[in-house]
Amino acid sequence: MNNLENKNIIVTGASGGIGNSIVKKLNKAGANILASGTRIEKLEELKKNFENIKILKFDISQSDKIAEFIENATYELDGSLDGLVNNAGITQDNLAIRMSLEEWQKVININLTSTFLMSKFAIKKMLKNKSGKIVNITSVVGHTGNLGQANYTASKAAIVAMSKSLAIEYAKKNININCISPGFIKTAMTDNIDEKFKEVIVSKIPSARLGEPDDIANAVLFLSSDQSDYINGETIHVNGGMYMA
Repeated sequence: MNNLENKNIIVTGASGGIGNSIVKKLNKAGANILASGTRIEKLEELKKNFENIKILKFDISQSDKIAEFIENATYELDGSLDGLVNNAGITQDNLAIRMSLEEWQKVININLTSTFLMSKFAIKKMLKNKSGKIVNITSVVGHTGNLGQANYTASKAAIVAMSKSLAIEYAKKNININCISPGFIKTAMTDNIDEKFKEVIVSKIPSARLGEPDDIANAVLFLSSDQSDYINGETIHVNGGMYMA
């Protein structure tokens, strides 16, 4: 059983569909959650409906404030940190020849650089506990590439390589860093996809359906628990068979 009783975990991007499900799943397993995101009304709803959830509004694009955020979040969690789920991220799509330097840098900075900084400062806290779990959310397109997403796919592929390096550095300190690579998941973003294009996507998925946010949350729960103690530097692909590593 994946028991997270009394574990203190930060979840970024908690105001989105996948992040929301992650918070609920980890909370149900007994964890104390610091839920972070940019939409305060969604965070307030989580706090209202679930026990042991604290909230902090934060935009991870503010890279110069990430150290302070980790400090404040850990304080809210009574001074210790057992886990971090780097779920927040953005897309800003464009064909390569039309993609501006600003579009490239914004996605790289938020998806990759901020994930690195969140991990860096979380690891400093985890070293005091001599243990910890970091789960980074990547994407299937970080492995396959995708039309109009050179910036996004680059950021997500780089997270995988970065996570492997961090895993090597801190494995002896009993800190595990792993990734989850979602396929196409039912969220507000996929709800806006044209139905004909959605049919094309589903036709490429052996399971013949889009994933549910809970499919990702279940994998996060496993990697955040003691049952994954001997898994480090790995990527779990949750995509219905769309991509098989």
